Amino acid sequence: MKVLHISSSPRGERSASLKLAQRFMDTLTERDSTTQVDHLDVWKADLLPFDGPALDAKYADLAGVEMTPEQKAVWQQIAELGKRFHEADVIVFSVPMWNFGIPYRLKHLIDSVSQRGVLFDFDEQGMKGLLPGKQVVVIATRGVTLGEDYPTEAFDHQVAFLKTWSRMVGIRDVRIVESEATLDGPEIAEAHFKAALEKAAQVAKQL
Repeated sequence: MKVLHISSSPRGERSASLKLAQRFMDTLTERDSTTQVDHLDVWKADLLPFDGPALDAKYADLAGVEMTPEQKAVWQQIAELGKRFHEADVIVFSVPMWNFGIPYRLKHLIDSVSQRGVLFDFDEQGMKGLLPGKQVVVIATRGVTLGEDYPTEAFDHQVAFLKTWSRMVGIRDVRIVESEATLDGPEIAEAHFKAALEKAAQVAKQL
């Protein structure tokens, strides 16, 4: 099994989402020692700005116009990034909630790599994802608990966004591990986190 782990917390060893991802990875490798993990840390990756040549390359492709050498070079970088998604059997996002959404560096990655001919295609009949048959695991942490004053359907732009992205690129199998209330009192936060650790291991065993 090949796993692409996309981590989006800059907190290092203090990160709850990274700890949950580690439990998930440990469980996978215990089941199958041949499991390969490609770790893409969005805070360390050299993500190209999606403007100038990259944006011009996108619209040249959409218009069927030949790209300039500079545009081709940038588009090749995007294709190489997309290759890491294509090579994975499972794509794991470990993602903290920021302002009810995802960290901007993760959004930057997704906006850069999610291009026609890279992760999806479309024609007059509609959109077609290019990653069918793969699985996505979203390991999500939140400082608050959604519900009541923060109804999930209105405030969740974290897991909901990644589910939408998964559908766009052709992935229907999405598993969720959530740990909420990380900013609440120690007992509440620990209870949520312990349950999430067990869920992370359970999801890994089901793949």
